[in-house]
Amino acid sequence: MTELSLHRGISAHRIGAMILRYWYLLLSSWPRLLELLYWPALQVITWGFIQYYIAQNASFFARAGGTLIGAVILWDILFRGQLGFSISFLEEMWARNLGNLMMSPLKPIEFLLSLMIMSLIRLAIGVIPMTLLALFLFHFNVYALGLPLIAFFCNLIFTSWSVGIFVSGLVVRNGLGAESIVWTLMFAIMPLACVYYPVSVLPVWLQYVAWALPPTYVFEGMRALLIENTFRSDLMLDALLINAVLLVASFGAFLALLRSAKKHGSLLSAGE
Repeated sequence: MTELSLHRGISAHRIGAMILRYWYLLLSSWPRLLELLYWPALQVITWGFIQYYIAQNASFFARAGGTLIGAVILWDILFRGQLGFSISFLEEMWARNLGNLMMSPLKPIEFLLSLMIMSLIRLAIGVIPMTLLALFLFHFNVYALGLPLIAFFCNLIFTSWSVGIFVSGLVVRNGLGAESIVWTLMFAIMPLACVYYPVSVLPVWLQYVAWALPPTYVFEGMRALLIENTFRSDLMLDALLINAVLLVASFGAFLALLRSAKKHGSLLSAGE
């Protein structure tokens, strides 16, 4: 049977095989599945009750109902998207299997594409129940945002992939000693992404840094939609442009770090 291939020899069969591998790993461990559900549910319940309390005691939050829960859900898409990508990658590091994969016919681009698709699967398992909890407990229907939700989601997932690809490259080059950056880098971005407050809260010089991050445009767009009933398509287009640059840069950085790892022999000891 002729192998189904995509542009420039990218094999859909090899990508599918990697996705199937990660899917079986996920299903083989109930704690993995529970973790995907537990933390998003805990976040939306905690922040939901906080917003419910504040809304009863502040007229602004009464007008801007849903902005806090909306921010929590969108932040979780960003964070879980990156984490879903990185954890699937770390599975190979922990199993000391990365060297074997890189010596197989699997191309680096196919490896990254399989991690992207797997991050969407892991994200869906965690975020869909989270949105249902927000709907039934706090009457916040994120799906009522309509088409803007698609723009928010795409920009956030593109950013999460860029960060995931970059930190995976750092771990490939430096080994599991750099694993902590997988868990911490997104939290360093969080204050600058203005998840729970507008950009105007930041000092003027820091606002320039914030506007260099695509998530900032998404959270500003979400607040404009919920508070002013206005969809800022200009913000989404700007975010998409920055995301395109970040994705290309992250792919290039990963390939460069992978070549460096092969050259210095660190790929063979990647699980140490």
